[in-house]
Amino acid sequence: MHLRSSRRARAVVGGAVALVLALAGCSASTPEFTYTPPKQVDGALPDDVTAQLQAAVDQAMVATGSSGAVVGVWVPWSGEWVTGVGTQTAEGSAKVTTDMSFRVADVTRMMTCDVLYGMADDGKVELDAPVPKYVSGVADMGDITLLDLCNGTSGVGSSEASVKEYWLNTPGREWAPLQLASFGLGEKRGPAHTTYRNTDAGYLLLGLALERISGETAAQLISQYVTTPLELAGTSLPAPASAAPAPAPALKGAYFPVAEGGGYDCAAPIDITKSSSSIGFTEAGVVSNITDLGRYVQAEARQALRKENAKPARFGSPLPVSDKSPSWYQATGGAYLVGSLVGQHGWVPGYATAAYSDPATGFTVAVTLNNSSAGGSPAAYLAWQLAAIASKAPAAKGATAPDFGLPFTPEQYGQSIVDTAICTAPAKE
Repeated sequence: MHLRSSRRARAVVGGAVALVLALAGCSASTPEFTYTPPKQVDGALPDDVTAQLQAAVDQAMVATGSSGAVVGVWVPWSGEWVTGVGTQTAEGSAKVTTDMSFRVADVTRMMTCDVLYGMADDGKVELDAPVPKYVSGVADMGDITLLDLCNGTSGVGSSEASVKEYWLNTPGREWAPLQLASFGLGEKRGPAHTTYRNTDAGYLLLGLALERISGETAAQLISQYVTTPLELAGTSLPAPASAAPAPAPALKGAYFPVAEGGGYDCAAPIDITKSSSSIGFTEAGVVSNITDLGRYVQAEARQALRKENAKPARFGSPLPVSDKSPSWYQATGGAYLVGSLVGQHGWVPGYATAAYSDPATGFTVAVTLNNSSAGGSPAAYLAWQLAAIASKAPAAKGATAPDFGLPFTPEQYGQSIVDTAICTAPAKE
């Protein structure tokens, strides 16, 4: 592989070993790699903390109509909580387990930007290269750069609203990236360069550009620049043919049909475990498992895939997510910055996923819910609620808790989940 032959790649592989050991409770380093992950306490979080975490997950599952969830919470100074919750279907089939694969949705955006920065660091592309240089049919984007696509500052709209019903009704359909992006390109453009816009089309175009620059597929590029260096054996961008998340076992995904008169029929989930990865491609197409996802977002927050102090700093100039967002909620580099946390969240048919990590401490939260009807926000709210709960975990014996806090409370995002609920718990008799 190209990546193996570069000095940067050898350093990354060394760092990956250190990162794997960190989540397992150890640390290591190599002369070629300066990233030193935090030591993880080897043991479970205190019972009172896990009880709060469990209650939060249970509430989110009811609100979204999910029958199952997979969750990982790593608190380096206190312990960890990695668990499967619920069952594969509402009928009470097989229990959800932590080895199950699922679709990571918009976390894919960060990986696509990893490839862009990796190729730029290797001298294969300029971050400020204009998009039309590599993507045909977008001549009106002459002043938009590849970095704009990564940062969400292209002004391009989103395709999701226009194609959602196609995704749900024909999940096996294979989309060409430019065809899928065209729905977003047809939307009215927003301000470019200086304003963030949540756009799936931008990351589809970026993936297409990276393929054309390299002569390799997006799947190969993500493997070379992300999953192989970090030893994420259970993470990949699958082939576009319709299939369940792999490797097996796969967490079953579902959605609810629209009910007569509005809302959702929460009693009639539709299995959509099998679908084409082209629905998400380099915006939301990757599959993973909870251990890989936690490992990845911890490395991502600390920018482990780049040399120390590499320029430009990927998360150095974030922008407000919107003019209504709190000041601590910003975006850049394919990620959201939530207080000190760095990560992503979103949905694809069947799954809503979120993953966030604090670069200074290695504190990490990742979660997926197996019903996508409520969109990606509940997964984000749940991840933030879990983070707020776990951030208060006491130090284990022999460890020291850092000066670490978040600008929100568990109650705040517990209420947000309630406010956005599409389903309710059955009444007690």
